[in-house]
Amino acid sequence: MTVRLGVNPIAWSNDDMQELGGDTPLEVCLAEGRQAGFAGFELGHKFPRDPDALRPILDRHGLSLVSGWYSAGLLERSVADEIEAVQPHLRLLKAFNCSVMVVAETTGCVHGERGTPLSKRPKLDAGQWAEFGRKMTDFGDYLREQGTPLAYHYHMGTVVETPDEINRFADSTGDSVGVLLDTGHLTFAGGNPLDVVAAWGHRVNHVHCKDVRADVLAAAKAGDSSFLDAVVNGVFTVPGDGCVDFPAVLAALKAKNYRGEWLVIEAEQDPAKAHPLTYVTKGRQHLSALVAELGL
Repeated sequence: MTVRLGVNPIAWSNDDMQELGGDTPLEVCLAEGRQAGFAGFELGHKFPRDPDALRPILDRHGLSLVSGWYSAGLLERSVADEIEAVQPHLRLLKAFNCSVMVVAETTGCVHGERGTPLSKRPKLDAGQWAEFGRKMTDFGDYLREQGTPLAYHYHMGTVVETPDEINRFADSTGDSVGVLLDTGHLTFAGGNPLDVVAAWGHRVNHVHCKDVRADVLAAAKAGDSSFLDAVVNGVFTVPGDGCVDFPAVLAALKAKNYRGEWLVIEAEQDPAKAHPLTYVTKGRQHLSALVAELGL
């Protein structure tokens, strides 16, 4: 099956800092995403969470629902409690036959706090990894049984951020816990997407494609920036507009026989500075050319 190209609404309306694009209607976001050539959208905070309400909206634009972020709290609650908490989100994704659920552990996270530098993010002690991995694996087992496999999203400002933490997390979890390859967050954290594909490509089941402006990243690291300040300053952009080697990344995914259904552009920027339709169109054209060239 040929991979499909999707987009996240965060280019139009930011979820962590909702004043960015806060006045942009969902209809504009969906219409422009379709105009840019995307086949589907991930969820954003402006999307209805009732399947009966969301379906006609997506159908009107000829779009599929790709997936949607779920904030897990397994460091603070039991697997049984997590399974109970996920039910509304799971019902929504299952109603649209989504191929994965995007999951991130957000206990103590700081990525949504503009006044908090990334150096203040939570970190796990050595003794916490085994239990965290066991619980996430149990949660992944449940989601796989439900037909909506877990795609774990390492993320700046959370307990799984750095390349070492990604490796520790993957080592501590079973194969029901898929790895979401996010090129932007990995580059921000000082890693190389090719290393994650080499080590864990057999577990990569979803991909977020965002590029990075190297000069903005260097300034953010030098100033111990908050995540949101880095976003507002333009650390992320769309594929083909930054320093990430997307031809090499997609070639590596093909070599690992990537079985995910989607490649998703998820490049949050200030829409007042980076016109969403212009940028997502540029990113889609870059990705679609590579997909066609590689036969991905």
